[in-house]
Amino acid sequence: MTTLSAKKIIIASQNPVKINATRKAFIAAFGDHQTFAGTSVPSGVADQPMSDEETLTGALNRSNAAKVAFPDADFWVGLEGGVAQLPSGMYAFAWVVVQSKTQVGQAKSSYLPLAPIIAQRLQNGEELGPVNDAVFGQKDSKKAGGAAGLLTKNILSREKIYTDTVILALIPFLHPALYAR
Repeated sequence: MTTLSAKKIIIASQNPVKINATRKAFIAAFGDHQTFAGTSVPSGVADQPMSDEETLTGALNRSNAAKVAFPDADFWVGLEGGVAQLPSGMYAFAWVVVQSKTQVGQAKSSYLPLAPIIAQRLQNGEELGPVNDAVFGQKDSKKAGGAAGLLTKNILSREKIYTDTVILALIPFLHPALYAR
């Protein structure tokens, strides 16, 4: 395990799921000598990104905005959830962008197949979180298990998927010599 000492990580969100996932991923990768802070920054994309490209752009925009707002930090993490229509149906997923002063890591989560009733409401302009709340009779589920928790009956959670995706985005930082530009 690589060790970082007293590094400051800014998470471009105030959602506790995204903050906890980032914290867990960084501690798993680098140990617990770090400080974490969440901040609210704009994504520059629709509230409900509807494509792979738009979702990645949102994560990158969030990471960049956090970097501008907190230039003294060591890492800036943008996490953006989105959906995409594929031939087999609509799927939810997330992109994570991790930046340092010299390196960028990106990773995409696994796809979660969405039920047709959810997909239809998203195509009509609604956001996934409130749609999930309505369909599953929940309140603010995006700050808890999210679509992953609801759809898998809590076998997986939004936080678990985000944690794993942040770890994947950290690969260039775990092996900097392999990813040097």
